[in-house]
Amino acid sequence: MPQITRDSLMTLEAYAKARQEFRVRVMAHKKNRKIHLGENVTLIFEDELTIRYQIQEMLRVEKIFEEEGILDELGAYSSLVPDGGNWKATMMIEYPDPVERAVRLAELIGIEDKAWVRVNGHDPVYAIADEDLERETAEKTSSVHFLRFELARDMIDALRQGAPLSMGIDHPAYEVSPLVVTAAVRDSLLNDLTVS
Repeated sequence: MPQITRDSLMTLEAYAKARQEFRVRVMAHKKNRKIHLGENVTLIFEDELTIRYQIQEMLRVEKIFEEEGILDELGAYSSLVPDGGNWKATMMIEYPDPVERAVRLAELIGIEDKAWVRVNGHDPVYAIADEDLERETAEKTSSVHFLRFELARDMIDALRQGAPLSMGIDHPAYEVSPLVVTAAVRDSLLNDLTVS
């Protein structure tokens, strides 16, 4: 998996020129990395391209051009790039109505630990969530979580041989039927698995 380094980032000026084309490329790429689990939870599987875009956008929005600020953004986001034996995803819990959202986030404490992926013929792999900091309290969970799914070598081999991939959530307040992902999504995620 390519690494995002200080030297591989565009300057603010270069990014301003390339932004429109780069954004179109990233949005097309994300279409095969976004999974809707039920009506209110979305997993966006991150990779070098999606995180590079996030960093470039943060630098642009915050007008960060000094070395220290750039390195801070790199440090904040680089851990979201998969390392070849796992998938990393941003989990978004979305309820448009603020009153309903408050009620549901209180009911959904622990949901981030109940998201799973399953390679056909293997046990589900549950997410390791929020390794950077705790994102829930005793009263509610956060609407955004960062997940890591560690895959065993035999699972990766099975995916390479065409095994179906499914995903789901086993939370008592938000149970969804397992979703078998499309071949396009499966192939996109397979690109993250470089362990041989």
